[in-house]
Amino acid sequence: MTNILIVDDEKDIRDLIGDILADEGYAVRLAGNSDDCMAAINDEVPSLMILDIWLKDSRMDGIDILKSVKRDNPDVPVVIISGHGNIEIAVAAIKQGAYDFIEKPFNIDQLMVVVSRAMETSRLRRENADLRRRDVTSSELLGSSPAFKLLKSQLDKVTKSNGRVMLTGPAGSGKELAARFIHTNSARAAAPFISVSSATIEPERMEEVLFGRETAERGVEKGLLEQAHGGVVYFDEVADMPLGTQSKILRVLTEQHFNRVGGAGKVRVDLRVISSTSRELRTEIAQGRFRQELYDRLNVVPIQVPSLEERREDIPELTAHFIDLFHRSQGLPLRSLSPDAEALLQTMTWPGNVRQLRNVIERVLILGDGTGPIAAHELPGQDLPGDSDGRFVVGGAIAMLPLREAREMFEREYLLAQITRFGGNISKTASFVAMERSALHRKLKSLGVVATGKSGDDEDDN
Repeated sequence: MTNILIVDDEKDIRDLIGDILADEGYAVRLAGNSDDCMAAINDEVPSLMILDIWLKDSRMDGIDILKSVKRDNPDVPVVIISGHGNIEIAVAAIKQGAYDFIEKPFNIDQLMVVVSRAMETSRLRRENADLRRRDVTSSELLGSSPAFKLLKSQLDKVTKSNGRVMLTGPAGSGKELAARFIHTNSARAAAPFISVSSATIEPERMEEVLFGRETAERGVEKGLLEQAHGGVVYFDEVADMPLGTQSKILRVLTEQHFNRVGGAGKVRVDLRVISSTSRELRTEIAQGRFRQELYDRLNVVPIQVPSLEERREDIPELTAHFIDLFHRSQGLPLRSLSPDAEALLQTMTWPGNVRQLRNVIERVLILGDGTGPIAAHELPGQDLPGDSDGRFVVGGAIAMLPLREAREMFEREYLLAQITRFGGNISKTASFVAMERSALHRKLKSLGVVATGKSGDDEDDN
């Protein structure tokens, strides 16, 4: 709900302004000194403040309050009023971020015009913030494999808390997507999500980027931590953070405030911290590249994000999602997967994980020669050697083996690929390769392949 906070040490003035605004349909709150003002802001951030410069018998004057408000709640418009106004005070207030300045005794019509414009500014800022939050990377998680269901269950639990989360997993597995899922489904969803790429920010600029800076020429420049106030800051690849910055981040996590580079005043922040890494942080700690104390602070709730190869069953669903995404965002053909392409995707190696799968699908849609189902030969690196008639030509190590050994090698590799594809599920593997489960067990045993059956594999195979 929108509300206006009126701060003036003269009761008659604040009551008069309050009555006028209430008659116009605004919700108003009143404060007669700086302590009551700050308590009201902490209780509920106002949509607009009308603030007197001179506050008798208060710890802070109007300029001090203005600085505090613009530091902690920069989107709140502040209209300054004063009976001792002059051009110097007006300029000082505007430089500190005031929306406008009105001199007492004020004209009611003038006051209403300024208030109306300021409230419109507040509304537009809220709408723009909402649009920015919607226009971020999707936080939708897709999958139905056991590994994915475990991840989803863990993420659902941490959305209900405010605890710090450490996401681990290989590059491209979707750690930032998991972080955005936590944010979107938490009580902080309406506040910012700020991603800090520890690996791409130059070490000598890291503190300035994180904490911001103050200069006489350019004034205050907010850093990423200040921009994330009230929301979530996500440290991507936190192991790449310089040691000097690690110690300062540790202090921020402990004290919940910091100093901008070149600034003297403390900046208070309310943040939830989510971190990620594809490295083994205990090894980094042992080698002196990461602080044990920071690890202990960040690693409150550790969550492992599985690689794509641990969730091969999700590849068809992910592929369908990417095809639809590229169709809507780039106008690329809306194609389906042929059975042979689907099977091949599920048996390929994916060192780049979900990011690599996305890139492969985009490439196929761009370079593809049709609008029908995607065939296996369209997938990168899947061209088979053949003669001009397209007949397969046997080559490599298998061509040097007797027929029986070559057949065993092929069967072993083929069945291993299918078992991997179906996450070790013998029932699904047997169904796909068109064998009875008992016959598949015997074949695997004869080939020296050890497979552990999973869900759907609880029947007697003997």
